[in-house]
Amino acid sequence: MSDAAKLDARNVRRRFDRAAATFDAADFVHAVTRDGLMTRLQPLVVDAALVLDLGAATGAANPLLRKRFKGANVVSLDLSEAMLRKNIGKQRLFSRRPCVQADARQLPFAEHRFDVVFANLLLPWIDDPGLVFNEVARVLQKDGVFAFASLGPDSLRELDVAWAAVDGHRHVNRFPDMHDIGDALVRAGLRDPVLDVDRLTVRYDEAGKLFADLTRMGARNALRDRNRSLVGKGRFRDMISALENGRGEFRFDLELVYGHCWGGGRREPADYRIDASTIARRRP
Repeated sequence: MSDAAKLDARNVRRRFDRAAATFDAADFVHAVTRDGLMTRLQPLVVDAALVLDLGAATGAANPLLRKRFKGANVVSLDLSEAMLRKNIGKQRLFSRRPCVQADARQLPFAEHRFDVVFANLLLPWIDDPGLVFNEVARVLQKDGVFAFASLGPDSLRELDVAWAAVDGHRHVNRFPDMHDIGDALVRAGLRDPVLDVDRLTVRYDEAGKLFADLTRMGARNALRDRNRSLVGKGRFRDMISALENGRGEFRFDLELVYGHCWGGGRREPADYRIDASTIARRRP
């Protein structure tokens, strides 16, 4: 991946810290994929005692996971401290669930600790999903379930094209192809990945509402190589015109990628063999 397509992890955390107060009012895309994930989890037979919600944000999935996996303890993990504070604030005083601030690429848990790992729209904010998959494979029980929703490469194409018409800077994240995700899951040691794609079109009658929702969700440009200077009013107006493109509305399409797979258990070290005849004799 080129530097132009890489994310600034500190900026991602700052944006979600700032968005914590408004996130629940604008998380309609997360709600769609959250419901999609729960529907796909329903037929799976899983006896879960401990569930990890990766990228839990304000904890909207927590009650759904507890209802689906009755009796399970749900651990919420997020990079943003402010999001976790909102998460804790929603919980009842005497039934609070653990909340952990950490990077999903370096999970602070022992091996094979969880029966289910759930990640709703975490992966779009990770440069290399394989790093997360390696950690999931490490902390997931053998035959445990990893379920996730992400965005595919067709997402936000309208916004990407509109910005490309007015400047040469990148403004939209790159999202991995479904087949690349499947390959990375297998390389990490996770078994039998099942992936499918759905589509969602979001429409606005005003560009201001679109960008306001992106801000409230923390989903603004966090690329490492983003343009740090202010966008001029004229250039921004040209981008809005390109985005509207004579349709009388502002829209963007999302390619929703859903997947689940199974824990593979402890990975055995590679078996290396050396032909003894190739080892030189030590001279006396």
